[in-house]
Amino acid sequence: MFNPLKGLGDIQKLQQQARTMQNALQQEEVTVERNGITVVLRGDQQVKEVTVDGVLENRIADAINEAIKKTQELAAKKLIEISQASA
Repeated sequence: MFNPLKGLGDIQKLQQQARTMQNALQQEEVTVERNGITVVLRGDQQVKEVTVDGVLENRIADAINEAIKKTQELAAKKLIEISQASA
């Protein structure tokens, strides 16, 4: 007999794995230095800091993080549209 709730355990397991991976990525950092600009980016694609000619510029980091958030929201919206269209 078909059990429609059987897949819930798999979904919960995947969600837990995603949370674990996200937490691990938040601990990692990548630093890039070019032409007097230093960018420190966390593994979860959040800008930790931007330094321009030795001066910390959090305004730039905040603007980049806001742009990243908007693109993630756009991607989620498109994913929902595509999944609804194919349903």
